[in-house]
Amino acid sequence: MPSLSELHGRILTSSGWINGTLTIDPEGRIQSITKSIKTVHEDRILLPGFIDLHVHGGAGSDVMQGGEHLQTIAAIHARHGTTSMLATTVTAPLPELKQVLTQIAAQIGVRPAATSRLLGVHLEGPFINPEKLGAQPDFACIAVHEQIQTLCKLAPVRVVTIAPELPDHISIIKDLRQQGIRVQIGHSAGSYEDGVHAMQAGASSFTHLFNAMSGLHHREPGMVGAALAHAEFAEIIPDLLHVHPGAIRAALRAIPHLYCVTDSTAAAGMPDGRYMLGSHQVSKCMGGVRLADGTLAGSALTMDLALRNLVSIGLSIEDASHRLSRNPARYLGLTDRGSLEAEAWADIVELDANLQLINVYIEGEKIVIHDV
Repeated sequence: MPSLSELHGRILTSSGWINGTLTIDPEGRIQSITKSIKTVHEDRILLPGFIDLHVHGGAGSDVMQGGEHLQTIAAIHARHGTTSMLATTVTAPLPELKQVLTQIAAQIGVRPAATSRLLGVHLEGPFINPEKLGAQPDFACIAVHEQIQTLCKLAPVRVVTIAPELPDHISIIKDLRQQGIRVQIGHSAGSYEDGVHAMQAGASSFTHLFNAMSGLHHREPGMVGAALAHAEFAEIIPDLLHVHPGAIRAALRAIPHLYCVTDSTAAAGMPDGRYMLGSHQVSKCMGGVRLADGTLAGSALTMDLALRNLVSIGLSIEDASHRLSRNPARYLGLTDRGSLEAEAWADIVELDANLQLINVYIEGEKIVIHDV
């Protein structure tokens, strides 16, 4: 239950900014948002809680470890403003994927105190192109209908990343879309035409746009070209390492509902050192996470830093917020998260004028963040 029933400040509502009061009901939902006659706590900014659809780990724990590590991950990201998230797997042998999906399923529907809400699973691999592994372990394989159905029955899989150019993957995309599972194009060496064909079959987004996919050339537009020309949604990593700010701004102009993810690893919220990403050992140094050969391997990004990064490259606070909350909610079809309005869950981040977190509320619960 919320420890405070009212929050005051400059509130980004679903219809724009107001100076006022947000009231949380005893069930953890927003009861009302009212405009104040006089300004109260004008230095406080209230935004919708962040929704991260691509999280591999944090606080030294990796999703593939399952069990209590999932709570550790959900807790560190909660303290950085992520109020709901998708637990994201890496490419691994099918028995290992089955085991971790079973463990994730046991966590869905139960939100321990001071943790982000687990909305489900983002299955990133193994149905990807081995030529575009990026930092994924080398267990890529071609999807078989029966195998992917087995995985999707073990846990609430909300998103699947797939390389559409591989044999029979267009048929797989059609089947997944009919089941209501979002399909993202990623880790792909496919052509522009492959990307367009996949979107026509039902693929609806792109995984970490620009990274681990065929790039844009004016005579061979590649997967990046397909995304920029046709996509309504795509995820992008705004750590300012994975994608140059100029490329981020190009994507913002081209893709109406571009949304941001962290692609965070066990290194998020941790000091420099060595951590695990699935079966890979990765190193965190100078804000980045890399394999031994220097390949970027996920990130150490948190969503509060993503907000500040977006503002630093010229986005308004409102636009940056939409990329971190409203757009990912729309992508998943969520109607009660991602915006501040009556009857929505009270998932709220409270920030100061420098966009530093003051408080986080998840379903009305105030999260302790003082040691962040």
